[in-house]
Amino acid sequence: MRIGVIVCVLFCLGCTKSQIQRNPYLVDIRFQRELNLSLPLYNKLTFVGGSLLIEDIGINGVLIFNLNGSSFLAWEATCPNHIPESCSKLSIEGVLANCSCEEFQYSLATGQLLNPSEDLNPPQGLLFYQVQNYNGILRVTN
Repeated sequence: MRIGVIVCVLFCLGCTKSQIQRNPYLVDIRFQRELNLSLPLYNKLTFVGGSLLIEDIGINGVLIFNLNGSSFLAWEATCPNHIPESCSKLSIEGVLANCSCEEFQYSLATGQLLNPSEDLNPPQGLLFYQVQNYNGILRVTN
């Protein structure tokens, strides 16, 4: 009987849920935007690997990336590894997002920081936003 109680207590202690930690530098901005991919404004998003910065949503804008022709990813256009500054607005170079403050580079396909410095503990990836594709209309939300 004691062994059963000990096993049960150990099992319960081992199954505690860890909370997901939100990025400490970026505030939570609520928005919703629909993008009609048939409009010329969004032409860069019509091919695989295409990306575009939408500047008037999010903190410093939102980076949209065409992952495979039908799946799209959206990332906050602010470097997630320091307090937002004038240099922390990300720019797009191919399939990468760059921060000019520390020259950090992020993958638009995964959101991962590709060149972390040793003093980042832990390094933060790009802040992800939801994207739904409704027959060529993208709905981007937070």
